Amino acid sequence: MSGIHIRPAVREDLPRLTEIYNHYVLNTPVTFDAEPYTVERRGAWFSQFAGAGRYRLLVAEENQSVLGYAGTTRFRPKAGYDTTVETTVYCAPEAVGKGIGKRLYTALFEALRGEDIHRYVAGYALPNPATAALHERFGFKVVGVFSENGRKFGKYWDVCWTERRSE
Repeated sequence: MSGIHIRPAVREDLPRLTEIYNHYVLNTPVTFDAEPYTVERRGAWFSQFAGAGRYRLLVAEENQSVLGYAGTTRFRPKAGYDTTVETTVYCAPEAVGKGIGKRLYTALFEALRGEDIHRYVAGYALPNPATAALHERFGFKVVGVFSENGRKFGKYWDVCWTERRSE
């Protein structure tokens, strides 16, 4: 894993990013999307990211293969929320547990240093000890749990919400 390179995502990454995300759509409650995305449909999601500013998307790559991604998106559409961003991180199934999420978050928060961001927020379905540990490692604090607010695979899931201050 020493050959991992973190870089800004480019549109050519979109098929692999879609493949990684669709794994979670089809196999886990990590996302409450129920239908897999096409690359074309995922393009709208990709278009919100830029090389500068609050909304970024980074990928972890090894041997020209994307192993995961992390980014920040708009938290809510009202102007008063502009300095709060929501974080996201996904790893390819074969890369889970290898420190990719940690490397991505480290690079993401470094890339965003100095941007006009006051708060980072993240939500994740429970139980999810690996994601909870990752967020705790980066200083996120639990601010609440919405009980049974997502339904997938015929079951209701709780969602933990966390936040951290920008540095």
